[in-house]
Amino acid sequence: MNEPVRHLLPLIAPDQPSRTTGDRLELLHTLMEAPGSDAGLFRQDIIRVPGDHDSYGWLCTVPQCERAQEPSRSLCHVHDAGWRTAREAGGNLADFMRMAEPMKPVSWYQPEDCTICPGIPASGSSPLCFLHTDRWGARKAAWLKKHGEGQPDYDVWLAAEMPFPPFGHCKVQACPDRAENPIGMCMRHVRQYRKEDSPGGARLPIQWGRWLANRGRPVPVLYDDELEFRKWCLETHPVNRTDGKVSLLRLRPLVKAEIQWCMFQHTQVKVEAGHWPLPWIQYLADDCRKQQVNSLADLDFDGMRQAPRLVGKAMLRLLRMVYFTREDTKDAGYLETEHFGVRLSNHGGQIDLTCISQRWLRDLLWDQMANRLLVNPPRSTQPFDLTRRGCAELSAFLEVHAPGGGHDPRVLEGRHMIDFVADQRHRAQHGQRPLAASRRRGGKENDPVTKGMVIGFFNGVRRTLRTALETGDSEKIGLDRAFLLAVPGAARPKNRRRPFTDDVAKALAAETHLQAMEGKDPDDRGLRDIWEGLITTGRRCREVLELRLECIGRLGGLPMFWYDATKVGNYDQAIRISERLYERVERRQSKTIERFIEREGRPPTAQERLKIALFPRRAMNRKHVKGMSYGWFNAQFREWINELDIGHCVAHQARHSLATNLIKNGANLTHVKRYLGQVSEAMAEHYVHLANTDQRLEDALNAIWVTGPGAPEPGLVLTGGEPMTRGQAEAMMIDLTRKSTPTEGGFCTFQAVVDGGACPWQMDCHNCEKFVMSGADLVYWHRKREQWRMLAERAPDPKVADYFHQIFEPTARAIDGLERALAAVGLLDDALALDLRRPQDYFGRVWATAFRANELAQHEDHGDTDFGDEYDTDDNEDLS
Repeated sequence: MNEPVRHLLPLIAPDQPSRTTGDRLELLHTLMEAPGSDAGLFRQDIIRVPGDHDSYGWLCTVPQCERAQEPSRSLCHVHDAGWRTAREAGGNLADFMRMAEPMKPVSWYQPEDCTICPGIPASGSSPLCFLHTDRWGARKAAWLKKHGEGQPDYDVWLAAEMPFPPFGHCKVQACPDRAENPIGMCMRHVRQYRKEDSPGGARLPIQWGRWLANRGRPVPVLYDDELEFRKWCLETHPVNRTDGKVSLLRLRPLVKAEIQWCMFQHTQVKVEAGHWPLPWIQYLADDCRKQQVNSLADLDFDGMRQAPRLVGKAMLRLLRMVYFTREDTKDAGYLETEHFGVRLSNHGGQIDLTCISQRWLRDLLWDQMANRLLVNPPRSTQPFDLTRRGCAELSAFLEVHAPGGGHDPRVLEGRHMIDFVADQRHRAQHGQRPLAASRRRGGKENDPVTKGMVIGFFNGVRRTLRTALETGDSEKIGLDRAFLLAVPGAARPKNRRRPFTDDVAKALAAETHLQAMEGKDPDDRGLRDIWEGLITTGRRCREVLELRLECIGRLGGLPMFWYDATKVGNYDQAIRISERLYERVERRQSKTIERFIEREGRPPTAQERLKIALFPRRAMNRKHVKGMSYGWFNAQFREWINELDIGHCVAHQARHSLATNLIKNGANLTHVKRYLGQVSEAMAEHYVHLANTDQRLEDALNAIWVTGPGAPEPGLVLTGGEPMTRGQAEAMMIDLTRKSTPTEGGFCTFQAVVDGGACPWQMDCHNCEKFVMSGADLVYWHRKREQWRMLAERAPDPKVADYFHQIFEPTARAIDGLERALAAVGLLDDALALDLRRPQDYFGRVWATAFRANELAQHEDHGDTDFGDEYDTDDNEDLS
């Protein structure tokens, strides 16, 4: 069963001290009447908007054209059809806009009074009302019949005509127009009434025009069923048309005020926001009238059309910010990120926590999320999704298996958490569904539980409960410590992408296949350009999708490419690109500028070119600053890949392929790091898929060894890359895979142990003089040092702290000696970038070769050969 989407909390909550209907109505009226507020245009029941309004402009953008735009377009119907024809013929918009003839409206947008009858609107484009237009037509026909040619004098006829009494407003209660006949309906509703077979049979007597003109008294209206007619007038909506009006008549007070305030607030948004065409707002008002709702929060969006549904949901997001405070949202069970000044990417701003039924658990999670938004806001909702889904699973389990549904934290024990852990692992093993209906991103609610999902659940719960333990919140609510510590923590498995194989790479680069990709993009939004940018530059998908218009240029004649690596905080970075890609981006720039001119009627300014997206999305992008979404690109890319029948692959593999190819062609990890815009060489190594890619680094680190903390002189450099002959180096090197054994933080060189014997010192490696440390162990020992420092800082008195420092002193000297040795030869940063060792790394060259300590200590004759230079030669490969 699908989880309901909460767009806004219920209007009135009797059991909560929140704002009521009267409070909300008064609040909106106060905001609209605030000093300095320019909301006068939106305070009326019938909102009339100028045609050139900045936010709600509705006139065609062809110069001097007086017809209305098509909804969600910038041209009227005639000019839009003409532009489509011209574009298919290869024309450009600038020429079309210059040659297009302005059009006059077919009828009045705001009808003027009839020239003869004050209070009766003119009909169509005529200056006369419907009845006088008909009488003038009859007069001309009679003249032509009598004289055979010409027509009567209009001014003489006009002076002889008598005005008819006004008919009042249209009887359709939601209609903003005046009536044009004695029935009491405007002409548009007269047509609609006849189209619907005239409910109630309202009609006028025969020759009612003469009756009105000659007798000078009101014309009686005849009905078959007057009650049915009045019901039709009550239930009928305004005839929706683009004429700059929005009718809020017959809406209930609060929902009317909500639409008025949201329309005004939408004009105050200075950043890019979705466009709200006036017909869409009118459709929304009609739906509110039809459903007879008190507030937009009461609307049933499921049965509504897409356009008013989008506008209604956008209005609800604005209303949430004024209806609810942070404390209100906490009580109601959700969190609003904009209350903390944060707008997460591709997210509406509301994080629903009602799936967690235990108030104590929900409050703990809410407080931690709020603190994260204040101190260190995430770039997306992913960190929040992990903890929310984990706590939702725990909540669902406690609701069934814990005493009292787990609502009293004081009764929970460690065994309850152990049972939860066992239940989750059982579900993962047997592919059962999760307990809570909390959909993961990119997945479905019915997806079975996997091992990766269980690790995510455990980590989310563990993070929440451990934070509560550190802050003392768990003690305040009486939560058992055993319950907190029983949840396990584990690292999520990392899915390391592979580079494209040769066959796949050829298929993805074939011209026929690339042309097929263009077929997936009928609107020419740049699908192929995005893909070629990814495969050529190795950027992340979003870095290409969110490119700005001015993203290329030449420096010293070389083509350069500027992008924002927001994931790592690098803005306006430049890399060199190929001429092919440079020319393709230039063509895309021209197309984007044409689209800008199509909507704005002018080319972009220099400042606008810096902000406009190179690949602007089509919808909800009035200012052209939003790039194409990742969802759109990924959907088209997957469909293209499936048609190629080359197996499963994703766009991000292009980044791995580029990194691997750079290494194959002579680049090192530093080059890969700089070109791909990564934060460290360790991350660059993650993208490289070739073994032994940096032989120089392995050889260099192999030459740095120091004695361990148990040696007489901890940190003594056994070899630091001093100049020595090739023969001396070969004689001193040791193959650790045969003459030593790996141990925690280093290697044991005691031969009795290496040969399989028992250790006489009970495996006390760190206090043994046979223990050696290498540059590959530096990260491990740094973490050891931090661990001892934390123990000393938490000591109950200074004597205990001094004792800890004294115990660790030999190890500290060994670490300092290792750092000095690495820094002396310029390898300290490389050693710090290495990850912790894995068992398979013991057989790699960087750890598998070392020098015997006593031989190094006895070596005094450095010789005349520069060992460092010899290491740079190809002949040095024989040392392995």
